[in-house]
Amino acid sequence: MAPIGTFITIALVILLFVLLASAAGIYLLVKVGKKATKEARKVGDRVATHVASMGTGEAAEAERMRIDLRREVSLTRQAVEQALRDGWGLGDLPHLMAEIAVQADQLDAQLGLYARHARMPSNSDRHSFGLLRDHHAKLTDSCSRIRADLLNDQMAHSAGVIADLQSRTDLEIEARRRAPDPLDQIDELYRRTMLSRPQREEPR
Repeated sequence: MAPIGTFITIALVILLFVLLASAAGIYLLVKVGKKATKEARKVGDRVATHVASMGTGEAAEAERMRIDLRREVSLTRQAVEQALRDGWGLGDLPHLMAEIAVQADQLDAQLGLYARHARMPSNSDRHSFGLLRDHHAKLTDSCSRIRADLLNDQMAHSAGVIADLQSRTDLEIEARRRAPDPLDQIDELYRRTMLSRPQREEPR
C-alpha cells in the first residue's frame, strides 16, 4: 500500500505542477495578447491618421496637427531621456516633459474627435478649431524650446571638451618632439663657420 500511496502522491504533485504551469502559460498568453492588441490598435490609429491627413479641409488639418504633435512630443521625450542617460542635471524638466505629454495626449484625442465631427458637412465649429490650433501651437512650441535648450547645453559642453582635447593634443605633440642634441648643434655651427671662411689659394 505504501508504494501505491507514494505513487498517488507523486502523481498529484505532478498534476498540480502541470496545472500551475498551464495557468501561468494561459495568463502570459492573455497578457501578451492584450498588449499585442493594444499595439495593433495604436498602429491602426496611426495609419488611419496618416491616410486622413492627406485630404483637405478642417478634418485633414486636424489629423495633420495630430501627427505633428505626436512627432514633437516623441522627439522631445527622446532628447530628455538621452540627456538623463548622459547624466545631465535637468532639474524639473523631466516632470515638466511628463506633464506636456499628458496634455498632448488629451489634445490628440480632442483633435481626433473634432476631425470625426468635421467630416460631416454641418459640424464645422470655427471657434473650437481655433482653440485647438492655439493649444497645438503652444505645446509644440514648448517642445521645440526644450529641445533647443538641451542642444545648446550639449554644444556648450562639447565645445569645452573639444577645446580641452585640442590643448592636450598640442602638449602631447610638443612633448614628443626630440630635444636638439648639443653636439649636433656644435657640428652644425662648425660646418657653417668653415663654409663662411674664405678659402686660401694654394701656392703654385
